[in-house]
Amino acid sequence: MRVALVDDYEVVVRGVAAMLRSYGDRVEIVELDLDRGVGETVDITLYDTFANAQGDRKGVHQLAADPRAGRVVVYSWNTDADLVAAALANGASAYVSKSLTASELVEALEAVHRGGQPKKTAESSGTATVVGGDWPGREEGLTQREAEVLALITQGLDNAQIAERTRLSMNSIKTYIRSCYGRIGVTNRANAILWGVEHGFRPDRQQIQRP
Repeated sequence: MRVALVDDYEVVVRGVAAMLRSYGDRVEIVELDLDRGVGETVDITLYDTFANAQGDRKGVHQLAADPRAGRVVVYSWNTDADLVAAALANGASAYVSKSLTASELVEALEAVHRGGQPKKTAESSGTATVVGGDWPGREEGLTQREAEVLALITQGLDNAQIAERTRLSMNSIKTYIRSCYGRIGVTNRANAILWGVEHGFRPDRQQIQRP
């Protein structure tokens, strides 16, 4: 099963690839795509929503329309039922939670590859606990959700735009911002942006081909 990983951040796609490294006999990671379309034909395209538009937006629709992308699977910690339904209506073949272990993720991708649906896809709580992968700022103690909000701040988005991008409430965004600021030792947005720029929170604009 040939799989392409899609996200704007190198650390994120490399983290997912590392998570799946023990399953090389079942999953072949052929591309790590950053902010571009899939460059070669694959069976599955795994679209990571970290600091990206959610699965109901045009990025997923464009991937689903690309015959090289195979079946598109949205990979997210936000598993709200309405968002899942919208992503599927937008062309995604499946929507899986970042709460899945590596083995569960492989099983989910294999089910999609066979033309079915994964037995386990998401938690009912709406926001899953991330158990694998990597993200910028992890080594500084940031959770993935705090890191995603900081990444969007570093990109120049305001709170309303971040809430719209992540499909979180404004109160949740403010909570993540406060906890994020506390972890990185800043007190305002300007210093948070500076910290983000210095610590790899700007998107990587390139495509990585696997050897």
